[in-house]
Amino acid sequence: MRLVFAGTPQTAVPALNALLASRHTVAAVVTRPDATAGRGRRLVASPVAERAAAAGVEVLKPMKARDPDLIDRLRAIAPDCCPVVAYGALLPRVALDIPRHGWVNLHFSLLPAWRGAAPVQHAILNGDDVTGASTFDIEEDLDTGPVYGVLTEPIRPTDTTGDLLDRLAHAGAKLLVDTMDGIESGVLKARPQPAEGVSIAPKLTPDDARVDWSAPALRVDRLVRACTPAPGAWTTFRGERLKLGPVRLAAGAVFPRPTDPDLPPQPLRPGELRVTKRAVVAGTGSHPVALGEVQPPGKRRMTATEWARGVRLSDADRLGV
Repeated sequence: MRLVFAGTPQTAVPALNALLASRHTVAAVVTRPDATAGRGRRLVASPVAERAAAAGVEVLKPMKARDPDLIDRLRAIAPDCCPVVAYGALLPRVALDIPRHGWVNLHFSLLPAWRGAAPVQHAILNGDDVTGASTFDIEEDLDTGPVYGVLTEPIRPTDTTGDLLDRLAHAGAKLLVDTMDGIESGVLKARPQPAEGVSIAPKLTPDDARVDWSAPALRVDRLVRACTPAPGAWTTFRGERLKLGPVRLAAGAVFPRPTDPDLPPQPLRPGELRVTKRAVVAGTGSHPVALGEVQPPGKRRMTATEWARGVRLSDADRLGV
């Protein structure tokens, strides 16, 4: 089939690579416009744009998906199908009607669970044991279209969003190619999503990523992992923002009688800090957690023990105050 691929971030690159290596023809790529990045705030092309350019594929960067120039170019290309992975914009009906087999999205959840922009983050945040990926026919409503295929992926106890997205992006790339093959051959038909089990996954903001130390340890752990690498979990320390990497659940976060040698001998209040021989632990609403990497303002990421030596913690210091 003749395809136009739509995608933007690094997460979409494995799918583009798989389509480029398939029997199908990627005639063009649609991606978001170049964005400023880095300290110099220079314009940088999206990862998908860079990969497409390297492969000699035409790159389209409309400001909006309903841009008349984009619509005209799509009509001229006349794609059979338009596969989509994390493009980052809603597609208007005028665009949806162009390819004869529609626009097929690779979405990183088991639909109808976690429709929206941040399905992996919300799966981790809510403590799901299993997630996956789905290919579905795009409709004008958010992630409601009939599903072609699915795959499942367990969520490991230490998975961050970055870890899980990487696995899903590579496994999902094969699913997307298989879906294109099935549509072309006519053996694959999309099935409507069930009415039950719908959940919504809006984008997580920096405000959402602030750690509430009065929450139980499991909730703190899930929030930090869900927000890694973006938008990045954080707290405050001595009035300044402190970025947080994944924490480690001490034994007491699961079992009533803590046996972990990194735990302090007495309970800690939420946000209260103690330095043991091997770790820096922080109190939560249930049991302490051991801090991983942290990043103070204007400094590099470092281990919590390095940070604690530099700031010289006092008994009065607490996170989140």
